[in-house]
Amino acid sequence: MDLTLKIWRQENAQAKGGFKNYEVKGVSKDSSFLEMLDVLNESLVDKIESPVCFDHDCREGICGMCSLYINGRPHGPDDAVTTCQLHMRKFSDGDTITIEPWRAKPFPVIKDLVVDRSAFDEIIQAGGYTSASTGGVPDANATLISKYASDLAMDAASCIGCGACVAACKNASAMLFVSAKVSQFALLPQGKVEKERRVQKMVAKMDELGFGNCTNTYACEMECPKEISVSNIARMNREFLGAKILSGEKV
Repeated sequence: MDLTLKIWRQENAQAKGGFKNYEVKGVSKDSSFLEMLDVLNESLVDKIESPVCFDHDCREGICGMCSLYINGRPHGPDDAVTTCQLHMRKFSDGDTITIEPWRAKPFPVIKDLVVDRSAFDEIIQAGGYTSASTGGVPDANATLISKYASDLAMDAASCIGCGACVAACKNASAMLFVSAKVSQFALLPQGKVEKERRVQKMVAKMDELGFGNCTNTYACEMECPKEISVSNIARMNREFLGAKILSGEKV
């Protein structure tokens, strides 16, 4: 396959960026999207040109690092995949592929296609954990949890924090990410001890960092590589409202 790549190049967060066109030839349909970018960068290095910077790590759809906006969609033209799981068979010979970084104020561009997603880390640090003593493994095994609740908790915990939900949302909302992290604890008895504090602190941090509000367009659920359900947002809203009522604060 011979392709034209229209890639966003930007030196840093303060610099003015722009698209630059590149030609790549002889790309295998069986290669992954990131392998195709590797081929491009090898050719740029051979020409003593600056390679295109992009995030990646595991390349197995686990770490959530490969945050690319491809032809108008987070992670590209496939469903329930990360960019590293996207294969070139989804494109045709002669295609022009537009590649951009995530577009959100809380995700400033570091360089080219790399954005700073540490805002998600700050939200987790605000309350996305359990500090209450839950005992050892035998104690956990002795805690009865319904299969329904455990399945929902595991589904929520499958969120890899890639940021596709934010990139897909017209408001750059992080509600799907935050609600998944709230739900994975709120559904289990071990997480209920701190549930009021957790949801209030995580939502407050999300708002402080400048993420937008949810307007229920469901774009986040559609583009999530792990198919996290928006039902988690409803659960988070219930948890938040309940926490406010218990604290006596005005809602």
